[in-house]
Parts: sequence; C-alpha cells; structure tokens
Amino acid sequence: INIEKAQMLYDEIDRNKLFKPTIKDPEDRSLMNICFVMADDYKDLEKPFAEYAKSRGMIGIEGHRSVGGFRASTYNALPVESVKALIETMKEFEARN
Repeated sequence: INIEKAQMLYDEIDRNKLFKPTIKDPEDRSLMNICFVMADDYKDLEKPFAEYAKSRGMIGIEGHRSVGGFRASTYNALPVESVKALIETMKEFEARN
C-alpha cells in the first residue's frame, strides 16, 4: 500500500508543471517521505501553494525551514484517500496558475 501511495504522489509530481522532485532517480526516492519543490519557473508560488494546501486541510507538508519545499509523509496510518486529496489539491493549484 505504501508503494502505491508513494507512486501515485511521485506520478503527480513528475506530471505537474509546477513541481519537481528533490530526488530525480526513481530508484533512490523514499516511499515514506516524499519531498518536492516548486519547479524553477514557479519558485514564487511556493508560499501561495502552501497556503492553498493548508486551506484544503493539508497540514504539515512544509519542508525543512532552511530548505523550503514540501514533504508529504506516507506512513502506514495515512490512508490512500489522503494522498488522493493532496494530488487533487496539486492539480487544482496547477489549473489556477
């Protein structure tokens, strides 16, 4: 289930023009902590996306305070529906920007 959750989220990060993964090689990507940042052309949307995600109930996805970006944890207790909600939020934000 964690592999499925991670793959769903990485697929959206790779597809969405606004985001990029912090680890490019899929073999090296974490299945538990999916880290991503805004794509280079959209760095100015980092704070607006964080606020948009928070308004949609996505709490605690901000990355490290000195690095920025985002981190979504997909530990066992997190249901697939939560990952789907984040993906939908990312798609909505992309459509608006």
